[in-house]
Amino acid sequence: MSGTMPEVWIMAADGDLIRADAIVILRLDKTGRLTVQLRDEAKVSVTLLEGSTGGANPPDDFHRRLIRTIAEVADSGSPQLISARPADGGWQWVSEPL
Repeated sequence: MSGTMPEVWIMAADGDLIRADAIVILRLDKTGRLTVQLRDEAKVSVTLLEGSTGGANPPDDFHRRLIRTIAEVADSGSPQLISARPADGGWQWVSEPL
């Protein structure tokens, strides 16, 4: 590859797909809602995760785990899709090839 990051996409709460390289700010509030601000003139914010499902909020470092997951799948060399999924009473980031 010529030094470019492979396409990494993240699934938003509403099912929209956001390119990881378009994100400039991640916010995780106390309710477990995870939003991102996109790199554009309008400073659009998108909700990636609404928060608790069945009373389980994502962990306090869930936004950091997303950054780590993006870095890991970017090393794969192929386009990837990342989404948040409830698992074992909590949350996890899951990646899959596009």
